[in-house]
Amino acid sequence: MSTKKDIRLLTVEDLKTFFTEKGEKPFRAKQVYEWLWQKSAHSFAEMTNLSKDIRELLEQNFVIQAVAVDNFQVSRDRTIKDAFRLYDGNIVEGVLIPTSERMTACISSQVGCSLTCKFCATGRMDRLRNLDAAEIYDQVVLIRDQALEKYSIPLSNIVYMGMGEPLLNYKNVLESIEKITSPEGLGMSPQRITVSTAGIAKMIKKLGDDEVRFNLALSLHAANDEKRNKIMPINEQNSLDALAEALNYFHEKTGTRVTFEYIVFKDFNDTINDAQELVNFWKRVPSKINIIEYNPIEAGELEQTTEARLAAFVGHLEKNKLIVNIRRSRGKDIDAACGQLANKNKAESLS
Repeated sequence: MSTKKDIRLLTVEDLKTFFTEKGEKPFRAKQVYEWLWQKSAHSFAEMTNLSKDIRELLEQNFVIQAVAVDNFQVSRDRTIKDAFRLYDGNIVEGVLIPTSERMTACISSQVGCSLTCKFCATGRMDRLRNLDAAEIYDQVVLIRDQALEKYSIPLSNIVYMGMGEPLLNYKNVLESIEKITSPEGLGMSPQRITVSTAGIAKMIKKLGDDEVRFNLALSLHAANDEKRNKIMPINEQNSLDALAEALNYFHEKTGTRVTFEYIVFKDFNDTINDAQELVNFWKRVPSKINIIEYNPIEAGELEQTTEARLAAFVGHLEKNKLIVNIRRSRGKDIDAACGQLANKNKAESLS
């Protein structure tokens, strides 16, 4: 592994200082920065408006620790699941989700996860480390290029719903969004980005204090504490009362309505009583609801509910004037549930 510093950890001011110390013009810093963040260069050789001497100078002092597609699977419904290899050999996942209205990249923020949610394959992996901002940004670029290459349609949306808890990698996640949305970066609208959290009340309040402009989604999955504790241990320190307070604070500070994600599990949270508890919680927080069809994980305890119970559940919500979207499971014929492909790749690399 190289001892040279990853150049993408440097600010434009750091680069100016570097060039000045080497007797070069400081404006070179802006040229390099554009290559890194607007043009997504993965090598110094690509920086063709720099002289050979300057490219060699960069090569001698820095590396670009680029993320690469290790392998991918394409579903019959056109969903593409990627295993991304990081510079240190770790694997994270990303998914390209094409629908008639949008082309969405689902990206990861950590290698593994520490939260052990019962319905998630990533929860069975240890959290090995946080991704840096460049590694998160690279996933977006790779999936964007995939969308254009495979389907000739530009990327329209980004969701931080892959491996890891984004709010436990707060600084790097916000920095990656800055790179993705900045005119000096990819120039995407923050309104097209959603960060999904399992629910860490103090960090949700911090998002409000930072007046972020992207969307926030809460993985809810049960609207009473007892049930939520069973499938999401994080709830034991972040009760629904604490989350309601934090989400209202976030809404007051940003003006953005949160989205509740609710996977309807068979014989666990799929009754009319469960639906009414969701109605009651919705009344406490300005929100919209995404009902998500479950993509089961290998040897998992939870199952997708029946169509009849799903219809009754959604019907009760709509009768109570909730804004409800049903998100059907994608990539059922591939390892599309979060963490499955990374787990498989890890097993194969060890065998």
